Amino acid sequence: MKLKLYACLVALVMLAGAIWAGGLAQSHIAGRASVLDRLETVLLDLRILIKGPREAPRDVVIVAIDDKTVTAVGQYPVGRNFLTALVEGIRDAGAKALAVDILLIGKADEAADAGLAKALASLPTVIAAGGQFPLEQAAEVLVPAPEAELRPYEAFSEVASVGLVNVATDAGGTPRHIPLIFKTGQGLAPSFGMLAVGKFLGAPPSVTADGIRIAGRVQPLDLHWQQPLNYYGKGGAIRTISAQSLLDDSVAAKAALEGHLVLLGVTASAVGDRFSTPFDPILPGVEVLSTGVANLLDGSVLLRDSRVRLCDAIAAVSITLLGMAVVVFLPLASATIVYLLLLLGWLTAAVIAFNQDIWLNAALPIAASVPPVIALAVLREGFDWFRVRRLVAAREALSRFQAPDLARRIADDPDFLQVPREQPVAILFIDLAGYTTLSEKLGPARTRDVLKAFHTLVVNEAARNRGLVLDFMGDGAMIGFGIPDAAPRDAEDACRCAFDLVGAVHDWIMASGLNADIREVRLGGHYGPVVLSRLGHENQQQIAATGDCVNVASRLMEVGKARGASMVLSSALTSAARSATGNILREALARPPRLEAVAIRGRVQELEVALWTADEAVRERSGISATN
Repeated sequence: MKLKLYACLVALVMLAGAIWAGGLAQSHIAGRASVLDRLETVLLDLRILIKGPREAPRDVVIVAIDDKTVTAVGQYPVGRNFLTALVEGIRDAGAKALAVDILLIGKADEAADAGLAKALASLPTVIAAGGQFPLEQAAEVLVPAPEAELRPYEAFSEVASVGLVNVATDAGGTPRHIPLIFKTGQGLAPSFGMLAVGKFLGAPPSVTADGIRIAGRVQPLDLHWQQPLNYYGKGGAIRTISAQSLLDDSVAAKAALEGHLVLLGVTASAVGDRFSTPFDPILPGVEVLSTGVANLLDGSVLLRDSRVRLCDAIAAVSITLLGMAVVVFLPLASATIVYLLLLLGWLTAAVIAFNQDIWLNAALPIAASVPPVIALAVLREGFDWFRVRRLVAAREALSRFQAPDLARRIADDPDFLQVPREQPVAILFIDLAGYTTLSEKLGPARTRDVLKAFHTLVVNEAARNRGLVLDFMGDGAMIGFGIPDAAPRDAEDACRCAFDLVGAVHDWIMASGLNADIREVRLGGHYGPVVLSRLGHENQQQIAATGDCVNVASRLMEVGKARGASMVLSSALTSAARSATGNILREALARPPRLEAVAIRGRVQELEVALWTADEAVRERSGISATN
């Protein structure tokens, strides 16, 4: 994958990611329902459980038609005479206002209805109505518009206010919002809970652009005057009095109602509505409504207005862009850690904010950022894999132009030998005698095949003896031992390689039928200090070994030619090899066929050298190999 193509793909994915995050953010700001809400409810429940139960306000009390009451009455639903006595008992206990969460639909006995109407009129009261909504609106967070209403009997609605008791649940059936405004046939109408608060405070709340004004305090709400519920705990977290205890003239029950807002509802088993909540799987509907009313009175409504939603949107887009940026510019491991820290930071902020009754959307940044970040990570991984493949291929190619050990060293350390260094090295030079005549006879193509076979043999023998082929020069080669790092066995390895090379090349010449043209091989070897450095232009360099040691090793091939020898090794090399070995190689180096002091072209001092013909070197090689 070319860098330009990769850059275009990255830009395309980042643009798509920004559009994706922006679309989710816009949808969230607009309050449109989506599958994302399911993840958010799970994370919201976790925050609720982390925060734990809290104390409910004392202003709200539930009078419950519970199991004890139904058992005492002997029937359900209870009769209106019973409800009349119950309402009168609540009034006599000093309740400041009453909210009846029971659908009083249709007429019953005329006297009973009249008695209940009179009781309801005896204190500030709101009674429940139910709305029937289109299925397509059931899960949406919008201003509810009921298709039809189940309203109380006219005699009751004439003496008490009427409000819808519908709540908005999530996909799991947990109430999350209570609509405070309904769009009815008569226009916008306040909810049951909003009316109950107005009855209790003596002044109805007024609607503002983003919330409602309660007793001089503006309570922010979610979009379209939806009230997010902030639960207090399990069932019973809001003070609950048994209706039967009140009718039994319980002093404690009556005392609990004085000056308070009373919600009358049903909690008896298997009757009435039930909802699942984070704290309780079967919370009665009257307690859900009581939670909403209590939130309005104590000001603990979860804050999730347009400003909070905007904060959610900014966080989602920012985390998405930052997550994509770190994936592009940082190593993938580091980018993953940074991205996860961004998400963890937002989740932590959401938990801290929830403890302050602020509902930040924990799921939005996750949903907005995960798809584009993963897409970029996959693209980056693919590009890195392709680049590694290219690097491996480049290293393999480099190793064909440089000795493999040098290529690996350069790849691992690009600054290798930027500063030249001097170290002791053993150097061998080898070439073929008669190659010029052979190349003229064979022509370029076949000559190349011969050279390739010869060079392969040289590389194999050098590698087997821990040597590096530093350079090929036509029919010749330069081999170094102790490059790039010197070792105690460098001189021994060089001498062993010299015998192996002469023997192997001799065998190859005979086996290839080239002995008619290539008469013999010449090899020279020396041991001494060399300078390892980078030679060449700044943009085209090679690793080179230079110094007197290299020059002498090269000139020793001339000495061999002049004295009829195939292999000439300096005493500096043989002495260093003998000091490092204790096997038969030491004996071979100690008693060479000839030992002479020779003049070296370009040097003033003579040099002591050991000389072997090809046959002598082959015989010595056989003995050395048999011993090893």
